[in-house]
Amino acid sequence: MINMSEVKLAAETRTEFGKGAARRIRRENKVPGVLYGHGSDPLHLTLPGHDLLLALRTPNVLIALDIDGKSNELAIPKAVQRDPLKGFLEHVDLQLVKRGEKVTVEIPVHTEGELAPGGNLLEHVLNALPVETEATHIPEAVTVSVEGLEAGAAVLAKDITLPKGTTLAVEEDAVVLQVLAAQAEEASEGEAAEGEEAAEA
Repeated sequence: MINMSEVKLAAETRTEFGKGAARRIRRENKVPGVLYGHGSDPLHLTLPGHDLLLALRTPNVLIALDIDGKSNELAIPKAVQRDPLKGFLEHVDLQLVKRGEKVTVEIPVHTEGELAPGGNLLEHVLNALPVETEATHIPEAVTVSVEGLEAGAAVLAKDITLPKGTTLAVEEDAVVLQVLAAQAEEASEGEAAEGEEAAEA
């Protein structure tokens, strides 16, 4: 899937800093943030909380910022801080991007299909795949088929089909997914139980 759309957010530059200022901003259902990149000075912003929360549901969402109604910038989220208990947004770092520019991001890895029978486990060694892609065409995710994979099988980065214009930003032989054999302990417990039943019989 290609993330073609961009989410428009109205942002305001902020001049107040520190915990007190951040609390005041959050009381107004807004989120403090910083926009940086391209060698420019970091720009401290206040962003609309609810709209930002919705936007961040899309991994690597492309955000079109209208700053103070004067300038427009494109950005992608680089770091998001949430309250560990309540989950609300505390702060967001945004990276400035330009149309056509290549950026390095991590995209989620989704799986489809059923493993070979036998109770084996699928381990996500990498939950997200580092790739280099165009800032305005960041894939939302990659999907990998694990249909029929046996214990010991692995999916490497180079095995994953990437959308046009997207390249790996990780070693080709990096293990992304691997199939682990069903726990040997469980099997031995089962055998022991069967042995006891046989002895009782």
